[in-house]
Amino acid sequence: MCLEKHLMSLRTKHQQLDRAVASLEAAPSSDSLDIAQLKKEKLQLKEEIVDLESKITHH
Repeated sequence: MCLEKHLMSLRTKHQQLDRAVASLEAAPSSDSLDIAQLKKEKLQLKEEIVDLESKITHH
C-alpha cells in the first residue's frame, strides 16, 4: 500500500476513534477505562500519522 493511502486510512481510523470517544464521554454510564483505551489508541494513531506525514514530505 502506498504511503498516501495508508495515511488516509489512519486518518479515517483516527476520526472514528474521535467520534467514539466523544460518544462515550457524552454517555452518563460510560466506562472511564474504555475511554482511556480509545484515547490511547487515538494517540498512537496520531503519532503514526505524524511520522508518515514526515516521511512523505521528506521524499
